[in-house]
Amino acid sequence: MKHSQLFIDSLLHPKKLAAYRLLPIGKVIQYTFLLITIVTVFSFGRFIAGVPVDSFNMSGFEDYLDGIKWVLYPVTFIMLFVFTTMLIFAQIALYALAGLFTLKVMKRRGEYRHIWRTTTFAMTWAVLLTMLADYVPINSVIISVFSFLLTMTLVIIAFTKYPKQPMAK
Repeated sequence: MKHSQLFIDSLLHPKKLAAYRLLPIGKVIQYTFLLITIVTVFSFGRFIAGVPVDSFNMSGFEDYLDGIKWVLYPVTFIMLFVFTTMLIFAQIALYALAGLFTLKVMKRRGEYRHIWRTTTFAMTWAVLLTMLADYVPINSVIISVFSFLLTMTLVIIAFTKYPKQPMAK
């Protein structure tokens, strides 16, 4: 399955997310790193565009920054990638943990690994909204809460397609 199809389905077809719980973990990790790369490149572009050297009002510091830009940019990109990776994987793990409790309440069968995969695809909207949040005049807390609710809603919609638990005899 192509990553573009996974991306489109993550955005438009929340019920298909339940079927993607059966994808190999390698494909899910690839998709996760694709999202991480998109966020990192976007953030790095904002960093490059949003850090004018002349705003520091210190000529010696400006000369110093001009001299180390060739080091500053690659190090910044690597640090952005590492921190974004940690953040997104932590979010997926926490959403999946919340999803595990939700799955039990819904009396559906599933393992943490299945929920983790479903959550990865359900987070696509949240990642995109968070990435574009700086361009909207809305408080970041509101964006975060909305992203959380959106992700959990998509996870719950996907859980409706998980198999039901067998009745106790």
